[in-house]
Amino acid sequence: MKEQILNYLSRMDLLQKIDILHVVEIIFAILITASLTFFIWGKLKPETNLKELKSRTNSGWVMVFLFIAAVLLDRMITFPALALLSFVAFRELYSMIGFRDVDRRPIFWAFLAIPVQYYLAYIGWYELFIIFIPVWMFLFIPVRMVIAGETTGIIKSMASLQWSLMITVYGLSHLAYFLALPEATNLSEGKSFINGGQGLLLFVVFLTEINDVLQFMWGKMLGKHKITPSVSPNKTWEGFIGGVLSTTVISYFIGFLTPLTDMQVVLGGFIIGCTGFFGDIVMSAIKRDIGVKDTGSTIPGHGGVLDRIDSLTYTAPIFFHFVYYIVF
Repeated sequence: MKEQILNYLSRMDLLQKIDILHVVEIIFAILITASLTFFIWGKLKPETNLKELKSRTNSGWVMVFLFIAAVLLDRMITFPALALLSFVAFRELYSMIGFRDVDRRPIFWAFLAIPVQYYLAYIGWYELFIIFIPVWMFLFIPVRMVIAGETTGIIKSMASLQWSLMITVYGLSHLAYFLALPEATNLSEGKSFINGGQGLLLFVVFLTEINDVLQFMWGKMLGKHKITPSVSPNKTWEGFIGGVLSTTVISYFIGFLTPLTDMQVVLGGFIIGCTGFFGDIVMSAIKRDIGVKDTGSTIPGHGGVLDRIDSLTYTAPIFFHFVYYIVF
């Protein structure tokens, strides 16, 4: 791996190297600051339960490291790794929801859609990438279920399987497509740089993870007014607003990773802050409906993979199309 990273860096131009180094420095500074803050907070107020906050921060460390590696490694490794992430998340979600015995064949076809979707991202076939799951699989899965001949519970199975495929495969596959985007030059507002999808991938992943931590932190410190008490009692307006504003401010300082203007970067940060919250509470509502705390036990002590990336299922596709519409 070390040799691959060095070879990749040797092929990068000077500006790209500077961009990567800058963002790594910023990420480390913010995560270290957050970790030290929680440590001091725990010492000063030992009665405060910071277990979940520490868990979210540790998850942020892991996710950021993984995606920095994804940026530096060869695409032949990165794309299968991201497809595996979708595979695990999809498996966790459909196992949690539960399906009929006759749905095993449609579920098999849903699994086969994962490598197809990521291959379309790999070759950059945008026109088919954006409709393969929302149109082709959306129409195919009900037909396959009908062929099985069992109509009892078929509507629930259709809706659950299609939604699971959309959220864990279609949504997350946009992370891979960032790496297939061509380099974009932005000379506006005095900027002069060239950056491809690697910077955009780091931008959306880092802001999504830090937004999750910041919203929880602001909620712990100032939270009084609950947003959805029946869905996620810990979510407050103070935490949401504080997290979104903090994420928006941070986005401005790492905007050099993107081909966006300053105003577009700030708007993108705001969008990530809001949509990350939406992804979190939607998954919380599903878990509450089913009666489980976590989507799985893939990560000992931290629940499932989907628990750690639920916000990305919303931020990745929405931010991707925001950037694609403006730049590409």
